Amino acid sequence: APGTAAAAGRRRGLVAAWARGARDVTTLIMGPPGGGKGTISKKLIKDFGFHHVSTGDMLRAQVRAASELGKAAKQHMDSGGLVPDELIIGMVMEEVKSSGKEHVLLDGFPRTAGQAEALGGHGVDVGMALNLAVPGEEIVKRISSRWVHPVSGRTYAYDYNPPKEEGKDDVTGEALVQRDDDKPEAVRARLQAYDEQTMPLLEYYRTRGLLAEFDGSDHPDLVAKDRRSDAIYKSLKPHVAGKLGVKV
Repeated sequence: APGTAAAAGRRRGLVAAWARGARDVTTLIMGPPGGGKGTISKKLIKDFGFHHVSTGDMLRAQVRAASELGKAAKQHMDSGGLVPDELIIGMVMEEVKSSGKEHVLLDGFPRTAGQAEALGGHGVDVGMALNLAVPGEEIVKRISSRWVHPVSGRTYAYDYNPPKEEGKDDVTGEALVQRDDDKPEAVRARLQAYDEQTMPLLEYYRTRGLLAEFDGSDHPDLVAKDRRSDAIYKSLKPHVAGKLGVKV
């Protein structure tokens, strides 16, 4: 299709621009659980060629590979403890170095201002911090609309994929249940814990002039259609392009 070919051509143009010396920028993406961070990350990777460093995925891969860092991390995990910051930083640095990519997208670390300080002390300087400021009650509404059929795993969402009969599985007619993690009070508790942990980190990057926050409110037409993620990306994309020194 012509549109697809044009989009592919634009991406090739971006890659060519980077090869001519676009700015190297390590980027951190932050956002509340259920706020669409995964969707936005995929779009950034596709449009700008970021190397995505998800600390959760990275940690699991290191443990599976039985690397020295992975073995050390597994000892802490097996004993029920948290993996020390120094180990995570070591993994991040190894991942960044081995990727060979100019543009790195950090996802899941740092989570605290102390971790951000430690990461910078090891030579990984975040040059752009992106925060997805999705309203909490919108996340609560979306997640708490999920119900499942426990035997089959079929999932329904009352806002976009409701069962034919309320509270019953379409295939068997058996009762649907709501996971404890999807109940409104559980979602609100997760969001509150996230906010308390993240506020100092946001302030850390704000005071350094590195933080940009996006809530989609500058594109109310998309928000009204329940497309907040698209609204956010419509503002976020040109901001990232400007910081990287490329045109979109």
